[in-house]
Amino acid sequence: MSRPPGRKQENHKISRELFVLTYGALVAQLCKDYEKDEDVNTCLDRMGYGIGVRLIDDFLARSAVKKCRSYSETADMIAQVAFKMYLGVTPSVSCSSAAGNEFSLILDKNPLVDFVEELPAERASLCYCNLLCGVIRGALEMVHLAAEVTFLQDRLKGDAVTEIGITFLRKAEDRKHKRN
Repeated sequence: MSRPPGRKQENHKISRELFVLTYGALVAQLCKDYEKDEDVNTCLDRMGYGIGVRLIDDFLARSAVKKCRSYSETADMIAQVAFKMYLGVTPSVSCSSAAGNEFSLILDKNPLVDFVEELPAERASLCYCNLLCGVIRGALEMVHLAAEVTFLQDRLKGDAVTEIGITFLRKAEDRKHKRN
């Protein structure tokens, strides 16, 4: 069926509230399915990884970013472009190693926990937003950057901020092009 001429194609987007509520329902179901928080955390990370592997194509197409030349550029790109594009927030970035391969993304506001007041006492080791770690890790792997991504602090656990740690696992190589 064709569209009438002159009618713009509608851009269907899911509302942020619906996404956050659906994510909460997913985590709640995983908590029912698995007894151990570690199993829920692993499942969320795996799901996020799968999303990140697929999301990187959309990110590269929509953002038209250039190739990052350093780990600090990559961390800034994740914070300033990717988080803003997909979650509507811009975390601050801090480098936490002299080698320049460890960074922290510090979120003053985490949109995934808008409707979560606190974690139940019996779920103290649950990493509610572990999906984000998997997404970042999967996307980075698709651009050939192996990384370890973990939550360092979480407001849901009483910390002042939400902090995601990214450790790039390979040393940045300096490639010099020789002219022949």
